[in-house]
Amino acid sequence: MEPNDLEQSSAFYAPLLNSPSSGDGAPAATRRRSLKGYGVILASLVFLLSLVALIMNQTQEVPLTSPNINEASASAPKLEPASFSIPEARGIAEGVSAKSNPSLLKEEAFNWTNAMFSWQRTAYHFQPEKNWMNDPNGPLYYKGWYHLFYQYNPFSAIWGNITWGHAVSRDLIHWLYLPLAMVPDQWFDIYGVWTGSATFLPDGKIVMLYTGKTNGSVQVQNLAYPANLSDPLLVHWEKYPGNPVMVPPPGIQDDDFRDPTTAWVGPDGKWRLTIGSRFNKTLGLSLVYQTKNFIDYELLEGVLHAVPGTGMWECVDFYPVAINGSVGLDTSAMGPGIKHVLKASLDDTKVDHYAIGTYDPIKDKWTPDNPKLDVGIGLRVDYGRYYASKTFFDPHTQRRILWGWINETDTENADLRKGWASLQTIPRTVLFDNKTGTHLLHWPVEEVESLRLNSTVFKDVLVEAGSIVPIDIGTATQLDIVAEFEIEELESSTTDEASDCGNGAVERSTFGPFGFLVIADDSLSELTPVFFRPVNTSDGSLNTYFCTDEKRSSKANDVFKQVYGGEVPVLEDEKYNMRVLVDHSIVESFAQGGRTVISSRVYPTEAIYGAARLFLFNNATGVNVKATLKIWDLNSAFIRPFPSGETI
Repeated sequence: MEPNDLEQSSAFYAPLLNSPSSGDGAPAATRRRSLKGYGVILASLVFLLSLVALIMNQTQEVPLTSPNINEASASAPKLEPASFSIPEARGIAEGVSAKSNPSLLKEEAFNWTNAMFSWQRTAYHFQPEKNWMNDPNGPLYYKGWYHLFYQYNPFSAIWGNITWGHAVSRDLIHWLYLPLAMVPDQWFDIYGVWTGSATFLPDGKIVMLYTGKTNGSVQVQNLAYPANLSDPLLVHWEKYPGNPVMVPPPGIQDDDFRDPTTAWVGPDGKWRLTIGSRFNKTLGLSLVYQTKNFIDYELLEGVLHAVPGTGMWECVDFYPVAINGSVGLDTSAMGPGIKHVLKASLDDTKVDHYAIGTYDPIKDKWTPDNPKLDVGIGLRVDYGRYYASKTFFDPHTQRRILWGWINETDTENADLRKGWASLQTIPRTVLFDNKTGTHLLHWPVEEVESLRLNSTVFKDVLVEAGSIVPIDIGTATQLDIVAEFEIEELESSTTDEASDCGNGAVERSTFGPFGFLVIADDSLSELTPVFFRPVNTSDGSLNTYFCTDEKRSSKANDVFKQVYGGEVPVLEDEKYNMRVLVDHSIVESFAQGGRTVISSRVYPTEAIYGAARLFLFNNATGVNVKATLKIWDLNSAFIRPFPSGETI
């Protein structure tokens, strides 16, 4: 399609400059231990002493047709709803991170309509048919199918009764729902089948380690495995009758021991895995266990890594990346040309942090390349509304693929009316950024491009300082946007610089902000800016921030509206570039090939359906911007239940 010529608008961007203020608060059994002799007790005491020292030092054949899913569902484990008393944010009293927004309960409820709620449901992001979802669990690829398990409440759109939901896909985009994989029906997981990870053994078997909450409210690690490896859909799962296989060691609180990782093989042939925890409330850490058979485990001395002041580490992830390569690596890969990534979800801040460093497989210790960018104090996996991420290695395409949970930022009452809550991001590939040597590159899997419909190209669109330009593509609800920007400096005087994303798009500086207004209406009464903000430094160079501003995304008062963002390196030979995936109430934005990523939830009341529009904007004082864009409308992924008897 030929590039479109746009009628340029030089109107002063008053709608951003005179934005009304908006609140920007944060969205906010008996315990059974496997006592196997005094050696275990001694090892635990050694571990406890090492923690104290650490603090001091750190101030078979594939069937031709699928199983009968209806029969599988009928024979799946049964689950009855549990009753929870909620004296505080949902989840905290149960020993996990907050799963509700109690501070919103005091806000005056907006008069939401069913049409507004219906619009919020996404078209191509994974979410269950109904009810609550949170962490992605045990993702894997098996006999032609990608599998996603996820924390799920079968009874309600709020957190509780946590089971493992299950879905499969041929391409990571078009998902089919399967029956529940595991439910809380044993003493060792009666209060929740929580987060876990899958490991493939050399003989092709699959082991799944997951956290369960016992009838004594203790977090323990349990073992499960497929009941039938000849079934590509892995519909039925069995729990090891000798569970739990790991219990909290001395010095670790009963509710600070969760989320085992995928295991890797050490040079001695034994498997290792790491589990998130904390010590003395503030020291975030990851424990290391080793095993030969995934039934008997030894807690290794010390920890894989710990960072003071970061609090409880959840959903820890640990995996290798190739320094010079375009493919992912198996979790057990190590050697020259390989770095290791350590990622933790911080319970205190609800943020996913990662750091790149070196793993010593003899000492089972990991060291960050840059202590200033250590886990919890440096880089983030995603700078927006994003948590509990988990990667897996895809042997089919040689990729490391990342999943992440996106929570709602509205109220529980709204979610109950909608009948659902939460979704997963589009899966992202993970590569080492060998240009910077300091970052990872997170990028949407190429399969999402199969949803692209008609495209429109706009070349060298001039966006003058203080102006907006409408992008004539019609309805702008499901989009894939790729854009490059060049700045042309003017002779105007400099403006006081924001030090980061500032107060959002309304805060002007010499070189920014500039970018897109997504999910906006024609009058700009509702809009969500996604933008770059280059700022001057003391040495005359520019630091660039990549940001999303939700403050005017909705006229409703009972949703969180924040400014998200972080710094993104823009190298001398690079133009400013971004990619934005718009899917109704979620906006995923990627800067500079995925060095910085932001996921955002928006709940407009007017910029919905046919009223949703797209604009370019430039609210800088000292530069004009030229933009080249390619925009695709995206189809729905038509996520649905697995058809019984369908050929596989």
